[in-house]
Amino acid sequence: MSSDNSPQAKPELSRRRFLKSSAIVSAAAWVPAFRVGIAEASDCVPPPNLPAHLNVFKQGFENWSKGIVIDSLWTCAPRSVQECVDLVNWAAAQGWQVRPRGAMHNWSPIHVTADMDCQTQVILLNTVDYLANISMDYGRALPAVRAQAGVYMEDLLGFVEAHNLGMTAVPAPGDVTVGGVLAVDAHGTAVPAVGEQRAPGHSYGSLSNLVLEVTIVAWDKKANAYTLQTIDRRDRDAAAVITNLGRLLVVEAVFQLGENQKLRCQSFTDIHVDELLGPPETKGRTVAHYLDKAGRMEVIWFPFTDKPWLKVWSVAPKKPLFSREVTEPYNYPFSDNMPDEIEEMARSLTRDNKASTPLFGQMMYNVSTAGLLATQSADIWGDSKNVLLYIKPSTLRIDASGYAVLTRRSNVQRVIHDFAEKFKDMVAAYEAMGEYPINMPVEIRVTGLDQPDEVDGISAEAPMLSAVRPVEQHPEWDVAVWFDCLSFVGTDMAHAFNAEMEQWLHSRFKGDEAMVRPEWSKGWAYLPEAAWTDTDYLSRVIPQGHSDGRPQSSGWNAAIRRLDKLDPLRVFTNDFIDALMQQR
Repeated sequence: MSSDNSPQAKPELSRRRFLKSSAIVSAAAWVPAFRVGIAEASDCVPPPNLPAHLNVFKQGFENWSKGIVIDSLWTCAPRSVQECVDLVNWAAAQGWQVRPRGAMHNWSPIHVTADMDCQTQVILLNTVDYLANISMDYGRALPAVRAQAGVYMEDLLGFVEAHNLGMTAVPAPGDVTVGGVLAVDAHGTAVPAVGEQRAPGHSYGSLSNLVLEVTIVAWDKKANAYTLQTIDRRDRDAAAVITNLGRLLVVEAVFQLGENQKLRCQSFTDIHVDELLGPPETKGRTVAHYLDKAGRMEVIWFPFTDKPWLKVWSVAPKKPLFSREVTEPYNYPFSDNMPDEIEEMARSLTRDNKASTPLFGQMMYNVSTAGLLATQSADIWGDSKNVLLYIKPSTLRIDASGYAVLTRRSNVQRVIHDFAEKFKDMVAAYEAMGEYPINMPVEIRVTGLDQPDEVDGISAEAPMLSAVRPVEQHPEWDVAVWFDCLSFVGTDMAHAFNAEMEQWLHSRFKGDEAMVRPEWSKGWAYLPEAAWTDTDYLSRVIPQGHSDGRPQSSGWNAAIRRLDKLDPLRVFTNDFIDALMQQR
């Protein structure tokens, strides 16, 4: 790797110089801002023997759903990747653990568990303050970008857009970081439309599949210490590293890119759910119809309504006559600018007066349809970033379960229809008991899988722990259908509902037809009382889902062995990860 492309190199562009008045600025409204230095932190014993040059303080932690809120945790904001190495070696020597902390746009406890506090021997490594450099990575067969772990996706996409480059599909929030993306194989929504050829540098899978190289802090046996290590995508360990659940520290990654696409996004709110999510023999405006036509769609189905909000993205090099051109992201202000007071009112409405949930669902639908009209956002067109990013930190903050169903493209409508019918039956059954566990939308997306041949110019292995890693014994499975069921945190019976749905998903989609895997960032392993607590799901279902139909050399146990080798002293873990990420 040439010196001008090293992690220490002077950046072509830093986040602070690139930052505009965007959603990233809005993020400051919810990121815990207070900091208490060691000298002022009298209520907790400070970390012992810290190197004097490290910037350590106490700071609060609040995840996206507000399901994990911690008043104060010891936190370090390294000013360089070398300071990351220094912190990790200090932690290893002292018996402490290090947890990467990016944008905190996450639900599951893979980074921080709710029982932590400043007495816990853990220190968060804040990536966003200083590890935010971006540069083009020249000298490869196709265009590529080098980005440090704290770079927000909005900044990354804006930077490469200036070079007329982009990605096929990305997560809707712009405030997720590169490090966070690679922890959970973050994804967007896209499969090829009928007749569409994949463009060089593009992929229909998760962002993990775009990685060409990654730099991590890992154990070096010869040095008897943790050091910076750069892993090429062709290296044996790469497949375990590029979806890692926070089991190690990524400081930088190189992503392949393709020519930026102009996209059109049309919104439809007039299609009845029985048509859109109907059985496979349904004629007309079904999900399968729009996938064939455009390849990119998202269903937002508000509770107790019968006409979802459907978004359909299509590649459109020239602006369609009736589309409105957009030059910035976040073009649905009616859905992503919710003051805290409005959010709390909505929570109270559905928590204290559960029977109002159907009215609340109808209200959300009405606001969306009226908002699309008022803002002229039902048909927008522009550079991919400006059409794909639409969730700001100021949107309603909710809890979410999440699963990917791997299956054949021809089976997508069947999978979605069966889920929709089960969902309607369950909602009706709970309503008959006077319960309304789902008071926010259901979201449905469809992506491709992490196909190794979509990594251009090199021989690569698919990410081992990706939810959309292909299953070798089922090469006919070429897509994943993603289901998220949303509710406000603390909604009565929500966990029971999700536990029942989880069990049904795994019992319905199995064998030669399909397979279910959890979406790492969301809720899963449900018991009626809480998520992430079903020990059978953690110890059997998840490892089995990442082993069945695959060679032992690329299954769950192989991935765990590779990650354990890179962090034998278990610096990058917590109690939940220790329970989950074991060889089975």
